[in-house]
Amino acid sequence: MDRRAFTGRYVIVLDRGDQESGLNALRSIPGVGSVERVRGSDAANVAELLERPDVSVHFETLGVVVAEVRPDQRHLLVTTAESEPSIMAAEPERMVYLMPITDEEVVARHTTAHIAAAQGPAWDEEGWTWGLQAIRVNLSSLTGRDVNIAVLDTGVDTDHPDLAGRIEATASFVLHETVEDGNGHGTACIGIAVGPADPQQGPRYSVASEARILAAKVLSDSGQGTEGQILAGMEWAIARGARVISLSLGGRVQPGELFPQAYEVVAQRAIESGAVVVAAAGDDSDRRERIAPVSRPANCPSILAVAALDTSLSPAFFSNGGINGDGGEINIAAPGRSVRSAAPGGGYQVLSGTSMAAPHAAGVVALLAQQHPDASAAGLKAGLEAGAWPLPQPVRDVGPGLLQAP
Repeated sequence: MDRRAFTGRYVIVLDRGDQESGLNALRSIPGVGSVERVRGSDAANVAELLERPDVSVHFETLGVVVAEVRPDQRHLLVTTAESEPSIMAAEPERMVYLMPITDEEVVARHTTAHIAAAQGPAWDEEGWTWGLQAIRVNLSSLTGRDVNIAVLDTGVDTDHPDLAGRIEATASFVLHETVEDGNGHGTACIGIAVGPADPQQGPRYSVASEARILAAKVLSDSGQGTEGQILAGMEWAIARGARVISLSLGGRVQPGELFPQAYEVVAQRAIESGAVVVAAAGDDSDRRERIAPVSRPANCPSILAVAALDTSLSPAFFSNGGINGDGGEINIAAPGRSVRSAAPGGGYQVLSGTSMAAPHAAGVVALLAQQHPDASAAGLKAGLEAGAWPLPQPVRDVGPGLLQAP
């Protein structure tokens, strides 16, 4: 699978103070098609619009257009973007994928055979998963009560006994698929961030047990989507009052590659709207041989990039590192190995990946938002990083350290 694949469309960021001038400039380009406006929580027909080659979709809250541009007109688009002050960025749209779920047996074999086994704490998971103990959720009185957490992923099992009745809103931006999770990845991420304090079976596995769930399906059941679908989910989440948006997804980048300007501007606008954007750092590394750079969009300066730790509180062998500067750093490290959570069908699963680390961080943002209800999104992000427990590993791998619940 090519994790750097392009769709043929462009993501165009407009000056939010003068969007109409940017739209008029785009309309002057032959073949761009009609511009359909999408605003806020209106999710109806968005998935269909994003699939139509004769339509450009304008997300008004974000100030972003996803446009189909004919190959012979792409140079004109670039020159128009360079000359038109109301267009801030124009970049090719890429495919986006869920972060791979690493098979536990393979992970265990790699860990045993190839990574020095740092002796960490012995975890008793009778009442709490090891991850919640590591980040001290078991010592916190905060629950994330009434804080909206948006998880943009493969959807959710709306009938899971641990989640049913706690879902504030759902939306699907995948054509011909409902929000129901046919993959399992989204349900697991939601469970970690916002599952219950007292699950039907087994130890507690959730961080913010009284936060409100906003579940958006932006990746298909096969685990892939487009940046347009991610943007649609972000537009919807912000309009729904999300205080944190969790993205356990992304695309591979190369050493030295710059962060995407479009995502960075969108993340800044999310922060201005009150939402912290959290993203998985990526699972492209094999620490026996190489450390891969933080994936996009986690490599944007305004997005909180989350690395994965194993049960010894060492970087998981697959976890990407901050080898690209200018935004491509790790902002926090969180549990990402052998993580228990909810599974479609009412059961449970144990997974690994930075995908599992990111929702731990999203849940802690909700705890901070409950503790400091008047704090800005920028303040919540800074507070999370400042509260990290220092680790002996390089900043490249763990940032300021281990995520901690307030």
